[in-house]
Amino acid sequence: MNLPKTFSQTCDKLYDRHDYRVNFSNGNSLVFDNYEDVQRTWFQTPHQFLGYVEVLDKKKIKTKSKGF
Repeated sequence: MNLPKTFSQTCDKLYDRHDYRVNFSNGNSLVFDNYEDVQRTWFQTPHQFLGYVEVLDKKKIKTKSKGF
């Protein structure tokens, strides 16, 4: 299989399809709406307190219907 040597971005829009939950070993957690904050938190937290990161689907905002 020949893999491409470069990656080209397909869209300049923000990628906001997911939320992220950082779970700590003490049972606490934080939810973020962007991955940069997840990375910052993960790398600034001492190793013994880290648990895991969950990728969450964004909650859809309900809109009022304009029908009957």
